[in-house]
Formats: sequence, structure tokens, C-alpha cells
Amino acid sequence: MSRLRPLFHRLHLNRRHFSLSAALSLPLDPDPQPLFTYLDNFPKPDPRYAETITAIPRAISGKNISAKERKAGRVPSIVFEQKDGQHGGNKRLISVKGDQIKKLVNRLGKSFFLSRLFELDVRTEFGSEEVVECVRVLPRAIHLHAGTDAVLNVTFIRAPSDALLKVDVPLVFRGEDVSPGLKKGSYLNVIKRAVKYLCPADIIPPFIDVDLSELDAGQKLVMGDLKVHPALKLIQSKEEPVVKIMGARIVMRRILSLELHFGDGKYQIVALI
Repeated sequence: MSRLRPLFHRLHLNRRHFSLSAALSLPLDPDPQPLFTYLDNFPKPDPRYAETITAIPRAISGKNISAKERKAGRVPSIVFEQKDGQHGGNKRLISVKGDQIKKLVNRLGKSFFLSRLFELDVRTEFGSEEVVECVRVLPRAIHLHAGTDAVLNVTFIRAPSDALLKVDVPLVFRGEDVSPGLKKGSYLNVIKRAVKYLCPADIIPPFIDVDLSELDAGQKLVMGDLKVHPALKLIQSKEEPVVKIMGARIVMRRILSLELHFGDGKYQIVALI
């Protein structure tokens, strides 16, 4: 215990005490600085696709309730917390506008929709001025109807600046036109189209660029080769392959020769198989 006393003493020396009146007089920072920022030469969210998703609270859940919501043009949804990469609490049942979610998915693509932050504006009713909650969120999952692609439900995660979120970040492949291996007639074998990272909420990448411009036949890229913000933590194995330039397809063919005799004549049929 005696060893801990100097440490506690130093901690007490660093503490500052304020009266209530002094605390109230402190100026509030209206625009606090984010914990992390995007770096140059890494993908950033396109501001053209920034949008606020509107929602209303939903009191109960269940199969019949969800069916009624969809019939009314709304999508049953849920929003919760996941600050440390694990599922948390503070769940809220909500419903969002089906046409708005469908428009975003069609414009961005499903995988890119799930790697983009949105503002979520929850009001007592659509069009109401009374705000229930206004928070930044990340779409965690979305389920579409297998036949019609209608949006069945969406799950959102609150994304404050101090949150660490698991994100399946989509991959965008570039440089196919100058890849030495592809120019020789080899073909591209895409093994992964998204990679899971633990991301600080302020710098979730909308996608990851994968450069194929120097890949020759037989070469591959693994997850550890991907260039990302240093604050992102890869959850999967670094040695797991992402893409490989495969050798040119070779079609083995054989010549089949047949001799047919008709009367006094002899005929030869040659076929390539």
C-alpha cells in the first residue's frame, strides 16, 4: 500500500476543483474536435451523399407489427450502442421511411450503405417538430426481400466520436488496365469484396482502394497488404488472401479423326474437341 501512496499523491495534485458557479461560467465548445481525422490519400465519405434519415419511435416489436409497418410504407428498425466493438444496450425501437432507405441503398449499393455514417433524426411523428433523439449512426445490417429487394428491416448503431465499431469495409479494385499479369492474358480472382475492421467512428472509411497495377501472373494481395488509416484495427488474419492474378486459362483440345467408307469411296472426318 505504501508504494501506491506516491501515485495517489500525484493524482490528487493534478486534480482541479471548481465551484458550481465557476463550472457554469466555463464556455462550452460548440464544435469539439474529433478524436481522429481522415488522412490524405485515403478514401473519405463523399459529401454529396450526406443525408439525414428520419424516423419515429415504435412501441413494440413482433411479426404482425412489422408487417403493418411495411404495409404503411415504413421499415421496422432498431438503434443501439456498440462503443467497444461489442453489442451494447440503450436500444430503441424505431421505424424509418421505406422509400428513403431504398433510395440510399440503390444510390450507394448495399455494401457501401453499410459503411457510411448518417444522421438519424427521431421525432414523435413524421413531420413533427418534437425531437426524440438526434444522433449519428452507422447502418449495421439491412435485410432485403429475396424476390423484390424491398427493405424488410434495418439495424443502426450509434456512432459517437469515442465509439469503436466493427465495420465490413468494401473493397474497390483499381489498376486492372495496367496490371502486367492481366495484360498477359491472366484473369483476376477476387476472393474478398469486404474486410472487417475495428474503426474509430470518426474515420470509418467508405471503402478501401486495392491497387492491382503492379500485380503479375501468380501474385496475390493479402489483407495485411491493404493500405488503411493506422488507427484501423484488422479483425481478420493478415495472411488471408484478398485477390490473386491467376494464370491464363488453357483449353486442352484433341483432334478426333474418323475414316468412313461408303461403297467405293473413302471419307475422312476431322473434329476438334
